[in-house]
Amino acid sequence: MAQIIDGKAIAAQVRAEVKAEVDAWVQAGNRPPYLAVILVGDNPASASYVRGKTKAAAEVGIASDTLHFDTSISEAELLAEIARLNEDDGVDGILVQLPLPDHINPSRVLNAIRPDKDVDGFHPVNAGRLLLGEPGFVPATPAGILELLRRSGIETTGKHAVVVGRSNIVGRPLAALLLHRGIDATVTVCHSRTRDLAALTRTADILVAAIGRPRYITADMVREGAVVIDVGINRVDDPSHPRGYRLVGDVDFEAVAEKASWITPVPGGVGPMTIALLLRNTLYAAQRRYAYA
Repeated sequence: MAQIIDGKAIAAQVRAEVKAEVDAWVQAGNRPPYLAVILVGDNPASASYVRGKTKAAAEVGIASDTLHFDTSISEAELLAEIARLNEDDGVDGILVQLPLPDHINPSRVLNAIRPDKDVDGFHPVNAGRLLLGEPGFVPATPAGILELLRRSGIETTGKHAVVVGRSNIVGRPLAALLLHRGIDATVTVCHSRTRDLAALTRTADILVAAIGRPRYITADMVREGAVVIDVGINRVDDPSHPRGYRLVGDVDFEAVAEKASWITPVPGGVGPMTIALLLRNTLYAAQRRYAYA
């Protein structure tokens, strides 16, 4: 039976470290780091995510505001708002909550954020730095996965990591991160068109599921003793639950836990790490801005 990687507990450790650093930063005479969060529309899930981020920021001493715009805002108006935040020396980090309305091009909006304020790590400049192994902002979810592995004492050097999913938010940056010196994994990236996916996932020492399909990774796709990281968060109907649904990952948790050596639960695994690493990125943004001012 697999050991559970407790993302809540590890995220609490990261947040405590960030709080200590923020406290020291402020005591040294600096203003608190400041994060501007942009929310467009009234998507309940997005609003919930934003509330979680701003609450966590306040708990570690990071100042933040949510700039909430109506769905009718034009792309030009949103880009003008980002330009204003880019030029505001009091803003260290800018985060745009996705998804955006259909009439707004998300790539155009994310690319408009200055790379030194791009705490989500989505700007092409930061993506390029990550690929080259140079300093920059790393997307919070891949960075959080590496923290889970490191703090759980899971060896990555020379291990075969199979990443199922090739999104720009998780799969691709995680693959680049796993190749970095000091991590030194051998990486295979799979996706929806990969032939004989199960044959590849069964070769993984570390298997990361980030494909967005509930319970897609089944026990017969996992090698005995593998480390399994489940990035998925999917709603499935459950009349017995007070909300009428429950959250499950991309992994058939109960069955796969019988074969894996380590596994992350959903919820309570990767999810809490994403916010914790976003906070750390925001602190780093403030420190870097000060260093290069």
